[in-house]
Amino acid sequence: MVSDFAAVAVFLVLGAGFVLFNFLLAKLIRPSAPTPIKLSTYECGESPVGSAWIQFNVRFYLFALIFVIFDVEVVFLFPWAIVYRSLGLFALVEMLIFLAILIFGLFYAWRKGFLRWY
Repeated sequence: MVSDFAAVAVFLVLGAGFVLFNFLLAKLIRPSAPTPIKLSTYECGESPVGSAWIQFNVRFYLFALIFVIFDVEVVFLFPWAIVYRSLGLFALVEMLIFLAILIFGLFYAWRKGFLRWY
């Protein structure tokens, strides 16, 4: 039993050592010549205007979060679709419930106005 924990400890130490070694190696190899121009904010070729510490509307974050949630959830449909015939009626009902929850979430976000971009 102790040997099981020892193997985990060895892997943790080796993993941490690997990461630290690569950070040190990167610091030694990479060029470093910071100038005020290099340290300035880059905005797609435009000259930066104002402070970088402005407040964004929370709606942009909600829109992105909703997109990520639905994008990840739709990925679950692909493995199910591949083995659909062997799963039977129970899996079909489960997937219909899953899709109903997703559609309910979409309509909820729509009614709350989270999908309006302005």
